Amino acid sequence: MSNVFPRNCKGSQPLAVQGDGVYIIDLTGKRYLDASGGAAVSCLGHNDPRITEAITTQLERLEFAHTGFFSSVPAEALAELLIKEAPGALDRAYFVSGGSEAVEAAIKLARQYFIEIGQPSRHRLISRRQSYHGNTLGALAAGGNLWRREPFSPLMIETTHIAPCYKYRDQQPDESEFDYGQRVANELETEILRLGEDQVMAFIAEPVVGATLGAVPAVEGYFKRIREICNQYGLLLILDEVMCGMGRTGSLYACDQDGIAPDIMTIAKGLGAGYQPIGAMLCSDQIYRAIEQGSGFFQHGHTYIGHPVACAAAHAVVQKIMDRRVLDRVLAQGVRLHKALLDKFGDHPNIGDIRGRGLFFGLEFVRDRDSKAAFPPQLGFHKKFKQLAFDAGLICYPMGGTIDGQQGDHVLLAPPFIIELEHIDELVNKLDKTLKSTLRSL
Repeated sequence: MSNVFPRNCKGSQPLAVQGDGVYIIDLTGKRYLDASGGAAVSCLGHNDPRITEAITTQLERLEFAHTGFFSSVPAEALAELLIKEAPGALDRAYFVSGGSEAVEAAIKLARQYFIEIGQPSRHRLISRRQSYHGNTLGALAAGGNLWRREPFSPLMIETTHIAPCYKYRDQQPDESEFDYGQRVANELETEILRLGEDQVMAFIAEPVVGATLGAVPAVEGYFKRIREICNQYGLLLILDEVMCGMGRTGSLYACDQDGIAPDIMTIAKGLGAGYQPIGAMLCSDQIYRAIEQGSGFFQHGHTYIGHPVACAAAHAVVQKIMDRRVLDRVLAQGVRLHKALLDKFGDHPNIGDIRGRGLFFGLEFVRDRDSKAAFPPQLGFHKKFKQLAFDAGLICYPMGGTIDGQQGDHVLLAPPFIIELEHIDELVNKLDKTLKSTLRSL
């Protein structure tokens, strides 16, 4: 009998005892292909000796120093490395323990920035429907994932949401891809004017939407228009790269592929690659200087921020990701995985869309391909798919509510960057087996 409080109280889980490259091994010796890196975390696979050596070396030197008293060598080195490669004017890194904490820090920093520069009326946050920004209350309020939000809505700050950039569902037949992107981007301006431009502090979005939509990138020109609107009305652009950043889409920062830079960015998951819990909020020099020259104190913090061992692990992770051969590999293996998915499922009557970037893909399931009709939610398609995939030795990330928080199902794939061709074959074959089994079970 376990004393652990699990995520799902109805049922038991196998015990993971070992990692081996792209596999996790349970107590019975069963091997599971980690095709989603957990939740897009294990980007370098399991048991990388370079990362584990960095951790043990730091443990022998210093395990912890509270940031109320000290900085640390690993934190300074990691910040320098991240900022050196960061887009635009990002200039400072604030280290936390995960993605939700990074988003909380970003929201609070945006608010404090406007207080510091004498615009205290700016407090409203705009996000997008079908987004996900974390499970703490501020991050949950920012997100547009309805089933996650609903039970806790009385506890959350008020936010508003505009349409996502979701061309598979929302682009009109007589509309070009570019015009569609401009139309939905302009919803931001409409919402700013509705709320009052002196009330809005920030817009937050994922460059490639992860868990809730299933690896949906924006169309070309969308984020450039978003950046223009933020500049025009003086609000901050927060980009959430917790899931899609750190090489996942083929560049260290996902927004590089959209040709823009944010005022604040959040990163996590692949930053530590699962070897240590860590996240970060990056902000521009302008924002940092406002705090420095104003109150001089960011009114935020947690005990374990800037943890030396976590920063040492992340430094080793980022160094490895920044090896050009690794990012080239993400792009090359991403092309191979995409082709394999198209070859197997491109004409499948129950898969409506295959999308993504780099080694980050989503497959959207449909009851009818022509009409794009979803499976009825009461069937629990994504739940059955997840269990049957796991039974087949495949770890993937299915989700429901893809379309509107209730309707729709998809599966997210985010395999380790070290994936080989034989693993791609195994992944696609196990997906195919799982889909057949799921459809038979309905």
